Amino acid sequence: MRFDILTIFPEIFDSYFKESIIKRAIKEKFIEIHVHDIRKYTKDKHGKTDDIPYGGGPGMVMTPQPLYDAIKAVKKKNKGPTVYLTPQGETFSQIKAEKFAKLKEMILLCGRYEGIDQRIRELFIDMELSIGKFVLTGGELPAMVVVDAVSRLINGVLGDNESSKEESFSKKLKRKKEYPHYTRPVKFKGLTVPEVLRSGNHAEIEKWRKKHLK
Repeated sequence: MRFDILTIFPEIFDSYFKESIIKRAIKEKFIEIHVHDIRKYTKDKHGKTDDIPYGGGPGMVMTPQPLYDAIKAVKKKNKGPTVYLTPQGETFSQIKAEKFAKLKEMILLCGRYEGIDQRIRELFIDMELSIGKFVLTGGELPAMVVVDAVSRLINGVLGDNESSKEESFSKKLKRKKEYPHYTRPVKFKGLTVPEVLRSGNHAEIEKWRKKHLK
């Protein structure tokens, strides 16, 4: 799957995408991530990508020209939906992640300041997405959340595909619950792993897990 991310702060993504599961997924070509600097597309001699809003009001608004040119350029290689990350968008969920994971490509636009010029919304945006009912300084963190949540659902990204199938919030489980997890050692600080989980009896383990869903 291909992700194209548009932002005015591309370096934010460097560390996160070079670590752990995402790093391995890129190396093994399960996913592609391309981060684009919107500032490179501005025609303003000072390199500006924002301006004061018409009608007055606090803050700045991202100007349409660099956004237009950046999205047009990216769409030459990515025909997937353009998703604008904004607090006003639909709330991201595991079900949405599962739907996105079936795509071959998608474009993520990271908002900043008071948002983007409305005309870009009308010309390009297929979906507006939020990761929760709170306000962040920009769409970069939400973009990372979306990439992470979607990537782990793509076959081969996780070492064990059953891991993603059994996760809480999955529509396959139809519940927002999770059972307790244990690993080695058997005893730690006076607490012991339940014997049933060490028994090897998968039927009894399944009963125990269902009983302890929270």
